[in-house]
Amino acid sequence: MNPIFRGGAPRRLFVLLILLASLLMVVDLNWPKMKEGRAWLALLVTPLQWVVDIPARVADGLSDVVVDRARLVRENETLRSEAMVLERKVQQMAALTAENIRLRDLLGGSERLELDTRLVELIGVNPDPFQHEVILNRGSEDGVFTGQPVLDAGGVMGQVVSLAHYTNRAMLVTDARSAIPVEVNRNGFRAIVLGKGVLDELELDHVPDTADIREGDLLVTSGLGGRFPRGYPVARVKKVIRDPGRPFTLVKAEPAARLDRSRHLLLVDYRPEPVETVQEVVDE
Repeated sequence: MNPIFRGGAPRRLFVLLILLASLLMVVDLNWPKMKEGRAWLALLVTPLQWVVDIPARVADGLSDVVVDRARLVRENETLRSEAMVLERKVQQMAALTAENIRLRDLLGGSERLELDTRLVELIGVNPDPFQHEVILNRGSEDGVFTGQPVLDAGGVMGQVVSLAHYTNRAMLVTDARSAIPVEVNRNGFRAIVLGKGVLDELELDHVPDTADIREGDLLVTSGLGGRFPRGYPVARVKKVIRDPGRPFTLVKAEPAARLDRSRHLLLVDYRPEPVETVQEVVDE
């Protein structure tokens, strides 16, 4: 076995180092200024410590970057999903709010009419451009009858023209076959409003040139003809054209009902009492 220190010089160096270390420990314990010396020595050694620590810090930084990016990707996906869910809920809330407003308006219209009403839903539209008809989700099994008035929150929408067991077809007021007796709400002037086959336009038939009718006048059902209850909005006059060369005034109006937007409607149980004719009275 070879000795650690060969010869006299290495042994003396080893002994000298031991004595020096012992002396430094004694001085460190008993001389207060050694603390300042350690601080200076630490300051000198600090750059070396930084250099030695660089590889570890670089590795940790790369690991954090990779982990943070993966975490951010997951968080972004989660936030995107949550945002889509919240957006859908907001859309549903907006739809429900609008629906509640329409239903409240419908209930308010029902109270004004003081008639029995049934809430129905529009489930289809006639694709024929020459027939303005919609399909509703109530039929003869639900007590619906032909000629029954159909209303929305804005006014008269039309009337039932055909029945099935669980559905019915309603003709809109703008259909070219539609004719509704109305009166000007401002002065009671009576006329008949006709559908022209255009969704946003109606026309008054045979209005005398001397008739007191103005733009903005509200036209309401007159109750004549036995189809619609009296006093419910039908249209609002938007144009009055008086031509000296024509015997009648051309009056165009806009429907009060939201024909292309309303989904929830009212069927009014309006059954006027039959009128006795002169022949029936004579027979009696």
